[in-house]
Amino acid sequence: MERTLWVILCVALWLLAMYLMYRGWRNRAARQAERIGELPPVPQDTGARVLEPTTGLYLGSTMAPSWQDRIAVGDLGYRATAELSRYEKGILLERQGATPIWIPQESVTVIRTERGHAGKVMTEGGVLVIRWTLPTGTEIDTGFRGDDKTVYPAWARATTGDDEQ
Repeated sequence: MERTLWVILCVALWLLAMYLMYRGWRNRAARQAERIGELPPVPQDTGARVLEPTTGLYLGSTMAPSWQDRIAVGDLGYRATAELSRYEKGILLERQGATPIWIPQESVTVIRTERGHAGKVMTEGGVLVIRWTLPTGTEIDTGFRGDDKTVYPAWARATTGDDEQ
């Protein structure tokens, strides 16, 4: 009988912890909603492709400059397999099971490599991070861990215009 009570107590504590984490995530999303606002829609005309698509894992988006302050609004905070494509007018991040993210060219501040992003830590330069400004004026970092990390230098150069014709 005593063992049964301990099991029930442990399960109840675990359920309470899960509920409190869920409430915390929802409260974070409510606090961030005004700063995030609406994301730019994917335009009909993206322009010519500047870089070939690369596949990998979308790690999430964070409030710049913190690499751990994950955004909880919508599905921006959820990891997903994705394909990253660079066009003349911006960057398209197509995520499986989530809405695509369009980053207009004029919104991109810098593209760089980092060791970690959104709670994910890799080797040096293992994550491609795109810093960009939302229509609300908030700067965020979007993290992507590519399957082929040899393409990272081309992505970083494309920001400065070195690769564009």
